[in-house]
Amino acid sequence: MLWSIAFCGLSQQADYAITQVDVLTMKSEDYAPEQTLLIKNGKIIAMDHYSNINTDGAKTIIDGKGKFLIPGLTEMHAHIPGNQDMDLLEETLFLYLSNGITTIRGMLGQPYHLELKELVIEGKILGPRIYTSGPSINGNTVRSVEEARRKVTAQKEAGYDFLKLHPGLTRQNFDAVVATANEVGIPYAGHVSTLVGIRRALESEYATIDHVDGYMEGLVPDDIRVNPNANGFFGINFTDIVDEEITQELVNLTYQKDVWIVPTQAMMERWVGPEDPKKIAREPAMKYMNPNTVANWVATKENILASPGYEAKRAQKFNTIRRDIIMQLYDAGVKILLGSDAPQVFNVPGFSIQLELDAMVRSGMDEFDVLNSGTALPAEFFDAVGEYGTVEVGAVADLVLLDDDPLADIAHVAKQSGVMVRGKWISAKEIKSRLDQIEQKYKNQ
Repeated sequence: MLWSIAFCGLSQQADYAITQVDVLTMKSEDYAPEQTLLIKNGKIIAMDHYSNINTDGAKTIIDGKGKFLIPGLTEMHAHIPGNQDMDLLEETLFLYLSNGITTIRGMLGQPYHLELKELVIEGKILGPRIYTSGPSINGNTVRSVEEARRKVTAQKEAGYDFLKLHPGLTRQNFDAVVATANEVGIPYAGHVSTLVGIRRALESEYATIDHVDGYMEGLVPDDIRVNPNANGFFGINFTDIVDEEITQELVNLTYQKDVWIVPTQAMMERWVGPEDPKKIAREPAMKYMNPNTVANWVATKENILASPGYEAKRAQKFNTIRRDIIMQLYDAGVKILLGSDAPQVFNVPGFSIQLELDAMVRSGMDEFDVLNSGTALPAEFFDAVGEYGTVEVGAVADLVLLDDDPLADIAHVAKQSGVMVRGKWISAKEIKSRLDQIEQKYKNQ
């Protein structure tokens, strides 16, 4: 009786009650069946079997019977528009939300992204929680040891969450970036420069290596003398000369150094795979992008397919090797994070995460672990365990209500009844209405 009285009091305060839903808390691979959750001021304040919770006082009741509840997803390789067009910014953030992404890691930051991050948290802009890098650290922006020290220190002082490393860094300048980052206390993540190489990158303990960058180059035997800068797109030019038996060495080093991996495998398959770009451009999600952007994507891929030396069989072999690398990393216990690199070629923000979920399962990962890569593991990565990424009392109410079981088929993650971000409910009807507006906007251009 005391139990029901306590929950009755909570129900009178609750902004929302989600009732009789099967919950994948991500603290276990088993569903907690027929749960009712109470949500107040953006947080989960109660969760138990529906028979134990009185919902009479809740302001809004969401019927979850027959449905499945998971934590909001994290897109660990996202991009935010590079200009300050507020309409475009809000539109892009909504596209992420429309597919259940309630946290993003922005991989190419600008000063105004720091302000945007705060506006989202303050509720002045509707969007996912934002972590952001600073502007690119690459061979053009860092041309000396002194410049490396200056720019790394400046990004730390500005308040960026991490450094984004791009290609082109010399070994000397890379070492200066790493040394300074460690001194001032800012993580670094992203690409592996060819003059640095995957082994040095792993030894330097990147926070994440994205795109599985550098691994193909690292599989080239030492006795095959190659120009590292002739590697092509993420090492595709070395596809026919790699020795896959070397993979275990790199996998072991990755695990030993606790470097996390963001594969972005779906992006890689769409970018260099032999599929007709005009066919991809007709996919339903493309209607939410500016037609000029889609046309540029088509032209980019057409140029790849028409380039001298392009071979469809080699591109397919390249991606097969990549999936094998991902699987071996996964089997070894390396922590894999969900990220799709949107918006990149044919990657519509939000919608591309569904493609990446599928690619991770096709690479051999278990459905629960794939969901974990986009929920509880990112919270662990950001030192926010219990704050989000799991469904539990005290956590922020970042939630996705699904019509079908995602553990039975990862494609069910796209079958959403609604998304809750920091305690704000966005129903499937509202999502569709906003997406229809975006579609109409681009139809008129």
